[in-house]
Amino acid sequence: MKILDGLISSLSDSVVQEVHACVFWTAVVSRNCGLASTFHEPHPYHRAVRDVGSLRYKSALELAEYARSDNVLEASIGMAAINSLIDIDEANCVEENAFDILARKGKGKNIAIIGHFPWVSKLRNIAKKLWVIEQNPQGEDLPAEAVEEILPQADVVGITGTAFINHTVEKLLGLSKKSFVVMIGPTTPISPVLFDYGVDVVAGVKMTEPEEVITCIKEGAIFSQIKGLKLVTMINPEHEIRNPK
Repeated sequence: MKILDGLISSLSDSVVQEVHACVFWTAVVSRNCGLASTFHEPHPYHRAVRDVGSLRYKSALELAEYARSDNVLEASIGMAAINSLIDIDEANCVEENAFDILARKGKGKNIAIIGHFPWVSKLRNIAKKLWVIEQNPQGEDLPAEAVEEILPQADVVGITGTAFINHTVEKLLGLSKKSFVVMIGPTTPISPVLFDYGVDVVAGVKMTEPEEVITCIKEGAIFSQIKGLKLVTMINPEHEIRNPK
């Protein structure tokens, strides 16, 4: 994928200190602590991760190459490795979160969200039309196959960063070329490289206390239970969006 090529080529290597592939979240500690959602192969046909037991002896860039794998657990490790190598420049970040940006940009417009986030129901009273598209639909969600029809109709699109893991990110961005695109979630690389591929806002996380993060994910934490991180949002400098405060 070209977007992965661009991301990986923008990074400088580091020694891997730890790899944690936990039930909900995967973390790689190299220069920084990087987080990604943990994806699994459908039970009972789990595929083995290459070189298990010696991943910490690879370089972080070697692990980043796992992001290209069609084994989604390997791809989860690869995205965590990529995120561990990104030095987030908070001077170029704003204090506004993804929901607020989507609500403001999408007020009275058509909004499509890829991935079912806890706050999506709040957008229904804001948007002219709201579509939520999910691999595992619930309630009013639409199935993943709906992207071909829906995304070209959307003025504002929110895409989960896990689209990197299941390798749908380039297709989704291609279908959203006329839309304002926000990439959301802990798997999202907080890198300006994404702006070169049609993303307008990247909204993810930065680990402020990596040891706290790792303790929580090893004990089975869902996102809201993870301590030691904070939300960060970076906006394409071509856009005049700023925190309204």
